[in-house]
Amino acid sequence: MTNVIACIDGSTASPAVCDYAAWSSRQMDAPLVLLHVLDKSEFPSGKRNLSGNLTFGNRESLLNELAELDAQRNKIALEQGRLMLEEAYDRVKAAGVAEADRRQRHGDLLETLVKMQEETRLLVLGKEGEHTDSLGEHIGSNVESVVRTVQRPVLVTTTEYTEPRRIMIAFDGSATTRKCVEMVAGSPLFKGLPVHVVMVGDDKPDTRSQLDWASETLAAAGFEAPASIQAGDVETVLCNYRKEHDINLIVMGAYGHSRIRQFLVGSTTANVVRHAHVPVLLLR
Repeated sequence: MTNVIACIDGSTASPAVCDYAAWSSRQMDAPLVLLHVLDKSEFPSGKRNLSGNLTFGNRESLLNELAELDAQRNKIALEQGRLMLEEAYDRVKAAGVAEADRRQRHGDLLETLVKMQEETRLLVLGKEGEHTDSLGEHIGSNVESVVRTVQRPVLVTTTEYTEPRRIMIAFDGSATTRKCVEMVAGSPLFKGLPVHVVMVGDDKPDTRSQLDWASETLAAAGFEAPASIQAGDVETVLCNYRKEHDINLIVMGAYGHSRIRQFLVGSTTANVVRHAHVPVLLLR
């Protein structure tokens, strides 16, 4: 697990993906890989059986012409993808990354990312993918499936880059969010930045004890770690806290328990990411 993998497509999120991936690569002193996947369902690599599309005049010459058009379309899409990778490479180099590996794959985004898990330290993708004239996988529509399947930290970015200055961990005392605290404490990604720990619920002795553990764990690792317990709806509390304290990035468990689990798991996972105005780092 060494590389920061940045998923590049033709969406408006790609520049910010490059910027956050470059920042992550610098923070962790980790190699950066720029990845573009050409969706095989839209751009098949072999000849397709197009005869079913013809209702009249099933002529071989017309089938051959359609196959040639398919091949030309694939060739253009591959070249456009290559140019996107070149632009992404120039962007991350300008952001201070010494070197970046450029990879183009033809297939399925999720399958490709699963195959790359062993070399992945952090996956960076945009919450908004291409919806028209697509050249690659619709990243935005696949955020939930990627988070559920890929067993690596996933940073889901916004469309605009803001260098992280203040971090917030959504903490609920579960094993997953305790692991989040330990991962943040042990990683160089957020070194030197204040990490706020927020619990949603009643301020009871057991809850306070769990929050104190999180704050003390981070403090022992050298982090400034303000901690807070607040009652109310999970989404409302976290959003309000983010605004009040000018949080630039949220860290959450991809799976957990209690109300934070309800906030993330199932169809709401994509909604959390979609409605957040800052990047969300999802940890397992």
